[in-house]
Amino acid sequence: MKVVVLTGGVGGARFLRGIVAAIDPATVTAIVNVGDDLEVLGLSISPDLDSVLYALAGISDEERGWGRADETWNALASIEALGGESWFRLGDRDVGLHIVRTNELRTGEPLSAVTARLTAALGVDATILPATDDAVRTWLDTPNGSFSFQEWFVARAHRDPVDRTRFEGATAARPAPGVLEALHDADLILIAPSNPFVSIGPILAVERIRSALERRRVPCVAVSPLIGGRAVKGPAAAMLQRLQGGTTAAHVTQCYPGLIDALVLDEEDAADAEAVSQLGVRPVVAHTLMHDPAARKRLAEAALDAVAFA
Repeated sequence: MKVVVLTGGVGGARFLRGIVAAIDPATVTAIVNVGDDLEVLGLSISPDLDSVLYALAGISDEERGWGRADETWNALASIEALGGESWFRLGDRDVGLHIVRTNELRTGEPLSAVTARLTAALGVDATILPATDDAVRTWLDTPNGSFSFQEWFVARAHRDPVDRTRFEGATAARPAPGVLEALHDADLILIAPSNPFVSIGPILAVERIRSALERRRVPCVAVSPLIGGRAVKGPAAAMLQRLQGGTTAAHVTQCYPGLIDALVLDEEDAADAEAVSQLGVRPVVAHTLMHDPAARKRLAEAALDAVAFA
């Protein structure tokens, strides 16, 4: 079975680890958000691509939820001592990957080709694709002004309530090579338990990707990022409350109108199942907290099994 996963953020990366534990990694394609990408100290950084890459290579930092395990911070200490830009924390091992990516991008290589080489170099069998090779950048409009994603999320600790999300460059962006083919050939499409607005939203903002999902011939199953109406980590619940009007599983479902056939929701949200069903989406109740490898795999299996009923 060929499985495509739309993903972004820490939750999405962890979910992918469960997927590749449940089925052959070679049959899995991850289509990853690039709306968070930025340049720091002249380095091209793709946080969500890196989170997926590190997670699938088994070298991610499980405690922090981002970056590499066994990281050191000597370069950052030098940058800080010299008065350099240090708000976006880059570890030494992480910097090595960014240097390689930046160098290859500057020679004219597209992000998808660079990602494929990095994936092979780290021994990852799954396919990792950026949603697009074009520059799509997420902006948040708030009562305190408009901010790029990383400024809002990292520098301002996502404390500003969000009135609107914008994806600069999305109108003209084309899917990266392999993205439409993967969606066309898939037996199942999954949407990871990622923030619908800032992790999945930038992917769906690429018109031909959204259109491919709308015209899909196979089931698409989303996994809710909320448990008991709350996010495990990050701003998803606050954004759903403000932008969608609530934090129930039905509100999550409404983020994907016409795009999903089933929604995996947590046992704590089981009371929302009927409301999800009334939206024409099959609810699948499961334990969704990914606190260890076994839990990740169980959630992945619940999402994969939903295909039989969606």
